Amino acid sequence: MTAASLRALLERSIDYAGLFPPANLPLEPALRNHAAYVRAPEAWMLGAFILPIGQFDAASDGLSQFDQKNPLRLSALGKKTESPEAFLQSLAAMRDGIRSFRAQHGEVAPITQLEIPLPPGADADFPGRVRSLVEELKVSAFLETQAGTAESTIGLLAKDNSKVAACGYKLRTGGVTVEAFPTSEQIATALVAAMKNEVAIKFTAGLHHPVRQFHSSVQTKMHGFLNVLGAGVLAAEHRWDVAQTIQMLNDEDSGSFSFDHDFFAWREWKVATDRIIAHRKRVTSFGSCSFDEPREDLRALKLL
Repeated sequence: MTAASLRALLERSIDYAGLFPPANLPLEPALRNHAAYVRAPEAWMLGAFILPIGQFDAASDGLSQFDQKNPLRLSALGKKTESPEAFLQSLAAMRDGIRSFRAQHGEVAPITQLEIPLPPGADADFPGRVRSLVEELKVSAFLETQAGTAESTIGLLAKDNSKVAACGYKLRTGGVTVEAFPTSEQIATALVAAMKNEVAIKFTAGLHHPVRQFHSSVQTKMHGFLNVLGAGVLAAEHRWDVAQTIQMLNDEDSGSFSFDHDFFAWREWKVATDRIIAHRKRVTSFGSCSFDEPREDLRALKLL
């Protein structure tokens, strides 16, 4: 039986990104996979299907696999832009595309969040521009920048989030090359800033495995999703600094992590299950091109 604290930490935590590297699946088999996942015993771990705005029309043909009981929850991915002007044009196209898709398919394929890369040169006004879209569409939005600018961007989001609607921050935690992986210090800096400023944070790429480990496919150490999500909720609960957060992110010993009905613990640090649920409003999810690898690894650790 899955421990209540593990379920609290991983509830709807895995946004399926089968369209993206290294899986790089075509749309049809990726949707077919997701249709199976929403009916799997571990569907409680499954979050949204990450779908680029430009593939909305193509996805329509695969929606017969879903229904109101087993919906296709979508995270709409905005395209990468190279200038502030192109970004604003992309926002307008995103708004129109979401409106049209919802009118046709909103009951079986609800759009629950947006993921939007910020362009180079984005200034303090940009979170407000996105926030206006969030208010209109009533969705969550996560803005992505390079890891090195995470702290400053989170600070801008915190100032803008004092308004009516709020935007979160998206941090890339890996990829298919060594250079795509941020350092533990960069992740810790983003996590501590997000928890301190009460800004929601999600992650994408590289978090296929529960615990940090070296992986030959990328010739570097991949961050673990238990390390990252766990460090987020513990940093929020105990007001950790960056140095303490780095220690947990760097831990490669699965024996350091324990779960029971009442608590999740990493070494001597604990957080109660009800507090995990509260903190997960800020430490939200991670995009993964595989829903199978995380489950297989958790079974191997006898956590599922």
